[in-house]
Amino acid sequence: MPLYLWSTMAEDGESAWDIGRRRARREEGGFSYRNAQVLDLDGTVLACLIGYPLPDRPAVIDYDNTPAMFVPLEELEQLAPGTWYVNVLAAEPRTRGQGFGTRLLSVADELAAANGKAGLSLITSDTNSGAQRLYERCGYRVVSDRKMVKDGWQSDSERWLLMTKTL
Repeated sequence: MPLYLWSTMAEDGESAWDIGRRRARREEGGFSYRNAQVLDLDGTVLACLIGYPLPDRPAVIDYDNTPAMFVPLEELEQLAPGTWYVNVLAAEPRTRGQGFGTRLLSVADELAAANGKAGLSLITSDTNSGAQRLYERCGYRVVSDRKMVKDGWQSDSERWLLMTKTL
């Protein structure tokens, strides 16, 4: 989904990856390098976690100005106030199955506890079964879901799943 969204934001001469890199370089915001934990080997990235605390009191969703595809995601985030939110967990395809996701989710647990959070949350798609198995092994459970709004994004998925974990 991010690649699709970034492609819609790109201007002449920019690629979707240019937009993603610019967004990750920001000093503030959830998708910022400041919220990233990276596992690397000799400077080569193996896996990455981006996470941050959700507010204890969620902001009211501005349905008139929020792109429709974000509304179900924001609705789900509002169901997990005050948790540590795992926004991104990604592993280089050739490194999958080597325990890096489990390691980074353990880091997320530590960050949540260090920030006084009693739980964690994340959102995944209904067809991302490999990720769901990983999250379940690490103590996450599906607590709610919402129908996806795709707005041109091509995906076999139909629903977003909110998964939470209590520390």
